[in-house]
Amino acid sequence: MSAVLRAADAGLVLCRTCGRVSASSVASSIARCPRCARPLLRRAPRSAERTLAWLLAGLVLYVPANILPVMYASGVGGGRESTILGGVVSFWRAGSWDIAILIFTASVVVPAGKFLVIGLLLWASWRANAWRRMQRSTLYRMVEVIGYWSMVDVVVVALTSALLQFKALGTAEPRAGIVFFCGVVVTTMMSALSFDPRLVWDERLP
Repeated sequence: MSAVLRAADAGLVLCRTCGRVSASSVASSIARCPRCARPLLRRAPRSAERTLAWLLAGLVLYVPANILPVMYASGVGGGRESTILGGVVSFWRAGSWDIAILIFTASVVVPAGKFLVIGLLLWASWRANAWRRMQRSTLYRMVEVIGYWSMVDVVVVALTSALLQFKALGTAEPRAGIVFFCGVVVTTMMSALSFDPRLVWDERLP
């Protein structure tokens, strides 16, 4: 397999803040981006370690986020608490299959997918694996883009609570599960942001 020409080998360094590419001589002399004045680093320091720490924190929070109830709703027929999956089932049985699919995708599929993708990126980087580098870079960009949509479950809980109280149909209150789920969203986002995608192209971790 032919060797991959990296930006560092070509004497270039990328600013991760504004995206400007500068010559390595600029990075070594002033260590600041000429455009945004942010520090220029050939590789983010301890990127893999920080990514793993955020990822493990997200995995720990993911368990109570799915076990504990996220919302309590009460009305004429009484009140009950529901978990994320319980809410998906309730929406599905009520005929709102589109909302059920949206919540299931954003609250279960997306976080689980992010855990798998970021774990794969870390494993391949530690192994200095040349396997499908282009595809791994694409996966990382996808994780960055879709990660923000994980908050849709929190938005649904807030809108449901407001709608019930506005129409005087009952009351709805968030429960502890939604706090843990917010923690999952934040930690997985931080995990993705902590990972330096340039590590995909390195022969070994710096």
